[in-house]
Amino acid sequence: MTALTIMVLGAGQMGGGIAQVMAAAGHRVYFHDLEPKALERGHLAIQARLAKAVSQGKLTADQMEAQWANLIPAGDLAPASRCDLVVEAVVEDMTVKGELFSQLDRLCPPHAILASNTSSLPITQIAARTDRPEQVIGMHFMNPVPVMALVEIIRGLATSDRTYETVRDLALALGKTPVEVRDVPGFVSNRVLQMLINEAIYCVYEGVASVEDIDTVLRLGMNHPMGPLTLADFIGLDTVLSIMEILHRGYGDSKYRPCPLLRQYVQAGWLGRKSGRGFYNYD
Repeated sequence: MTALTIMVLGAGQMGGGIAQVMAAAGHRVYFHDLEPKALERGHLAIQARLAKAVSQGKLTADQMEAQWANLIPAGDLAPASRCDLVVEAVVEDMTVKGELFSQLDRLCPPHAILASNTSSLPITQIAARTDRPEQVIGMHFMNPVPVMALVEIIRGLATSDRTYETVRDLALALGKTPVEVRDVPGFVSNRVLQMLINEAIYCVYEGVASVEDIDTVLRLGMNHPMGPLTLADFIGLDTVLSIMEILHRGYGDSKYRPCPLLRQYVQAGWLGRKSGRGFYNYD
């Protein structure tokens, strides 16, 4: 695939991972975050992952340098005017994403594709904030991005075949497995996964079993690599709650009602690994 000029918005775990795999594939990647400190942390985190890969023999020093050279920190959105593709990976909030896509629509060249890494919000609604809805698409990577093979590709109501095929081919060139998904709340991954996590939280809430034992049942009984409560802590309980609320609103079905215990943990600031406490304690 021809090398592209790409901008990744958001220097968190997802944005950093996306920028890393794009750079590794030979694309020129502008890496942006509104917060300078977050951008610096994200950039250093990529550097640390690349250095670790060299120490493990997965990359040569020359390969690391080549990938690192493809990553360009950007303090503002100006480089979007030179990009073929922008991938947004900011906070999961429709107002924030809508305003950002309106800005990108004004800044980006006419041919540019605008992609969102949203895990649950409607692509059609995001695309409506632009004058190029046919060039807006969902590109939902899995966490951690450098490791996980799946990319859900979500077509909005107006997404063109050409946009879909370009993004699908890019995912394949990244070594990922793309799956086309309809634009429905939660798509496939989170519609299924968050229901599993929410039901596990209900088991804690109702005293069915301990946190550790619930995770053990899923790991040993269903061969999951980690239990649903460990995974919830890894994702962030605030993110789990947000997705469940989107599913509940989107489908209007009580089966998507977030567990009261999940809501209580978030209100307490027990968000999982990132806060030091969730269903487990993290020192």
